[in-house]
Amino acid sequence: MISTWRRRRAARRAAKKLQDGESGEMELTIPDHFRCPISLDLMKDPVTLSTGITYDRENIEKWIESGNDKCPITKQVLTSLESIPNHTIRKMIQDWCVEHRSHGIERIPTPRIPVSAMEVSEILSKITMASKEMDQVKCRDLVMKIKTLAKESERNRRCIAGNGTGSVLSATFEAFSKSFFEENAAVLEEILSALTLVFPLDGEAVSYLGSSSSLYCMVCFLKNGDLSRRRNAVLALKMLVSSEQRIVNVLSKIEGAMEALFKLIQEPICPTSTKASLIVINHMVTISATSEKIVSKFVNMGLVSVLVEILVDAQRSLCEKALCVLEGIFSFEKGREEAYTQALTVPVIVKKILRVSDIATEVSVSILWNLCKNEKREEKFALAETLQVGAFQKLLLLLQLGCAEKTKEKATELLKLLNLHRDRFECIDSMDFKDLKRPF
Repeated sequence: MISTWRRRRAARRAAKKLQDGESGEMELTIPDHFRCPISLDLMKDPVTLSTGITYDRENIEKWIESGNDKCPITKQVLTSLESIPNHTIRKMIQDWCVEHRSHGIERIPTPRIPVSAMEVSEILSKITMASKEMDQVKCRDLVMKIKTLAKESERNRRCIAGNGTGSVLSATFEAFSKSFFEENAAVLEEILSALTLVFPLDGEAVSYLGSSSSLYCMVCFLKNGDLSRRRNAVLALKMLVSSEQRIVNVLSKIEGAMEALFKLIQEPICPTSTKASLIVINHMVTISATSEKIVSKFVNMGLVSVLVEILVDAQRSLCEKALCVLEGIFSFEKGREEAYTQALTVPVIVKKILRVSDIATEVSVSILWNLCKNEKREEKFALAETLQVGAFQKLLLLLQLGCAEKTKEKATELLKLLNLHRDRFECIDSMDFKDLKRPF
């Protein structure tokens, strides 16, 4: 019995030793000089700083972008923020990966060398020269090269955007926009596509891209371009109108601009384009020198009914932008007259209070206040409908929960207007609010 027990114990120990040996062989230790000193992981793109220490590019760039100007290991001030690819270490790491592929180690790919500021400057100089010579083919090829580099990595995009690319491309766009549009449409499209990769633009770039000829070409893209052209054009217009009021005034006078923007909302191609169109329209109906005429034109197109339909089930961001446009339109009599004819206007606006966001609530209250206060008809249909769909209760709850001072004033004034007619019209005792909690 004892001998049998001893044999079994010896067998268990032998099996354990064998198991430990096998697992030891499976363990793989990464050489220290292959590890990034920051993350301690295997380096995929080793680069060396001016202090002579090698790091993985992604990690050291994050370190520098965080505002650090010293080497993490030596603590010495970096005389240059440019990192040099360490091809020797990278090749050694690749060879080590191949040697240990039986352990499941995959060979790291040879990284693309990031674009440098000098390379960007050289390409931009060639683009400027090509634009002076009006060489469409050469200019287009160079712009496509810029796009390719920018799409390779976020680092490339930042380098390209930070070395004056926006100004050069905008100036080139303006130069070609002054000639026949049909002849230069291809190169203009390529430039506009590249510009969307380096937004936002600085003041100099905005002045070029916001010129009358440049804006005219972008409107042409909006009217007749394919989906990508229309998208890029409206994104550029959104950025421009948010920069200068002058651009809003110029854009408003270009024939077909308002119709093209309206079509992007009526027949959407993507959420991004729809939102951009609403932002452009909002600037046109609120800060343009001819806002009243613009509102009248948009109303005649049917923009109010389209926006009200969008609001029925729109997501938060789109809902907020659509409400802001309606607020601008309803600040004019022509817009309010159209609102009174739309059966869904008041119910949809009331529904958005306390249901979407603080911005949507504030704008919705402002719209209702405007519609009810400025109603000139003897029969106060807007007031009556506002009461009947439960606005009175929502406004009371809004005051209890708290809101911005301006919104509070409008809600209070609106409640006073509604209170005068509460005995004449039936109010809905809405139960939609029973589960709402105060934020304090």
